[in-house]
Amino acid sequence: QVQLVESGGGLAQAGGSLRLSCAASGSMYSVGTMAWYHQAQGKQRELVASINRQGDTNYPTSVKGRFTISRDNAKRMVNLQMNSLKPEDTGVYYCNADIYKDNAWMHRNYWGQGTQVSVSS
Repeated sequence: QVQLVESGGGLAQAGGSLRLSCAASGSMYSVGTMAWYHQAQGKQRELVASINRQGDTNYPTSVKGRFTISRDNAKRMVNLQMNSLKPEDTGVYYCNADIYKDNAWMHRNYWGQGTQVSVSS
């Protein structure tokens, strides 16, 4: 059974840093694009960073220069380093990944269970 298992998160002060990690577990052929999403209370889930297997990254303007996504293909892990945190970064962060379970051309999208990040002003 494929799972995305997140760790990290917690409480930080404005201007501080936190690091999130996510590991894909279970039997699989490979992992495609991996990403992190943020969902503030009462709002829609939004992309904060994505990275493909080649290491190409994508960030929205709101986090560019503050957040850095990285991955370890051998460990099937993705990390999100969050610096210069703001109170509006508070919310649940979800790991997301395209998992190729049995071959190199059919994939399914998976979500982690989410991890809470709280930034105090």
